[in-house]
Amino acid sequence: MFDEMGLRMMELAGKGFCCSQIMVLLALEEMGRESPDTVRAAAGLCDGLGDCSGLCGVFTGASLVFGLYAGKGEDVEDKDERLPLMLEQLRDWFVATTREYGGMTCGDILDGQCGQPDAQRCSSLLSTTYAQVREILVDNGFDPAEGRG
Repeated sequence: MFDEMGLRMMELAGKGFCCSQIMVLLALEEMGRESPDTVRAAAGLCDGLGDCSGLCGVFTGASLVFGLYAGKGEDVEDKDERLPLMLEQLRDWFVATTREYGGMTCGDILDGQCGQPDAQRCSSLLSTTYAQVREILVDNGFDPAEGRG
């Protein structure tokens, strides 16, 4: 049985969004914002950078989410000093989480079946990673519903 977040992830996947886009969409929705340009840009990270040889889109999408909260977006802004630490925390967690698959590339996670997401693995990884992203944000003083002003 899926919870509300799991159902939303399945809905987005059914609409053709990939893992990296789903991570970004979930964060934007939680902030009450829309940014089609950001969602389109996240498509460049789909399928492990296109051929499954790159990092999993769940991980790269989660990294983008941290950028939404702590990255520099305008001339008058500075990157938040917590961003590198949050990315390190995510990477360490993701490496440990994907060890059972043999690595953190899309190909590792999908056993080389590029372009054919495994519904069980991918939905589980999306769900647990999004929960971890929220936890890291809160632990670092960010409110997931607020985003960056």
